[in-house]
Amino acid sequence: MKVVFYDTKPYDRIWFEPMLKDAGVEVRFYEYKLSPDTAAFAKGAAAICIFVNDECGANTIEALADAGVKVILLRCSGYNNVDLNAAASRNIPVLRVPTYSPAAVAEYAMGLVLAANRKIPRAYARARVGNFSINGFLGFDLEGRTAGVIGTGQIGRKFVKICKAFDMNVVAYDKYPDNTLGVEYTTLDDLFERSDIISLHCPLTKETRHVINADAISRMKDGVIIVNTSRGALVDTSALLDGLKSRKIGGAGLDVYEEEDRYFFEDFSNEVITDDELLQLLSIPNAILSSHQAFFTEDALRAIAEVTVGNLLDYRDDRELRNRVLSENTSHASNGSKIRF
Repeated sequence: MKVVFYDTKPYDRIWFEPMLKDAGVEVRFYEYKLSPDTAAFAKGAAAICIFVNDECGANTIEALADAGVKVILLRCSGYNNVDLNAAASRNIPVLRVPTYSPAAVAEYAMGLVLAANRKIPRAYARARVGNFSINGFLGFDLEGRTAGVIGTGQIGRKFVKICKAFDMNVVAYDKYPDNTLGVEYTTLDDLFERSDIISLHCPLTKETRHVINADAISRMKDGVIIVNTSRGALVDTSALLDGLKSRKIGGAGLDVYEEEDRYFFEDFSNEVITDDELLQLLSIPNAILSSHQAFFTEDALRAIAEVTVGNLLDYRDDRELRNRVLSENTSHASNGSKIRF
């Protein structure tokens, strides 16, 4: 069996190459992102493996089918970049990694909370040039404050536990409440109104796109901190910028960005960035932007490789496809488990 990897980085090869070799699978690694133009590179391969910013729409899937691809592997949990209906129409199963290291993302989210609240990046930059003034760095205690958690899947549940360790109050919103979590579930509007910190831990769907928008921001407390480590389009960037500029939003910690597929995971330090909204986010002092790295730990990378290779072998050996994502019409995992939001 042969598998083609798109958008490959050096750390992908470290984990995947030995595992696939041990499984007797031939592999080709490409740095190119998947698109209708690069789908032909998969000719002769039964499987492709893609990441969050690969483009796998209907035209790409048609090209993949023409190239003989039989299965699409996602080395991530999100699948918003795949046209599931198009894949189903060509009988190409889509297999994802539903979880790898929830702790990695939840811990990073709390790191963004702390960095935004206590202005740690600005304090570090100021001290590096010999300026030890603390003017402008005023934050607030997390203890006793309210964290609003949108989405209590595995990452959201980990984040809740971290918030509780800080002696914070927690309110949550999820279509499928977890009554064992010991938090108060409420409506989105109530969560917006009560929360000092709002952290997003839900998938990107038609329902969740721009869940943080101008109307939602208008309902929030003055000085709220918004953190997003899930998918960029959960937040309306234009509305977020307006909130940051007016100081309605006290701080934003973003590991993802609505139009990140053009820039993230690549080095543009010697080029001109032409995305005006991205440039504004980079220039606003109460916004922190990192490059989709919340997942990036050794533990997570190992788990991603293990599950992805396991998915491939399940397909090859005609076993149950436990991590298959069905079309939007059914919108749940093939084993019947619900995708939390």
